[in-house]
Amino acid sequence: LKRKKQVAPEKPVKKQKTGETSRALSSSKQSSSSRDDNMFQIGKMRYVSVRDFKGKVLIDIREYWMDPEGEMKPGRKECTLNQYAWSKKFCSGYVSGIFPE
Repeated sequence: LKRKKQVAPEKPVKKQKTGETSRALSSSKQSSSSRDDNMFQIGKMRYVSVRDFKGKVLIDIREYWMDPEGEMKPGRKECTLNQYAWSKKFCSGYVSGIFPE
């Protein structure tokens, strides 16, 4: 008896998304520029930023690092607090002016 050769099934070719990719890149650039507007340096490479997530104001404390190209990248460790926790634990006059009224 002869065995039939197993033929590997052809993999479907992935379609490239040209229009959606450019839109996604432009929106990510816009979000990073708006993120930079709300960042305040509190240490050598530590920053506090304020963002809105699902209608809630959140305060992020994060360390950043420089990649070989000289671009600032976020580190792994992050502390996120809501506005109430921030005011109870870390209330400061410098940052309190950035909350929306």
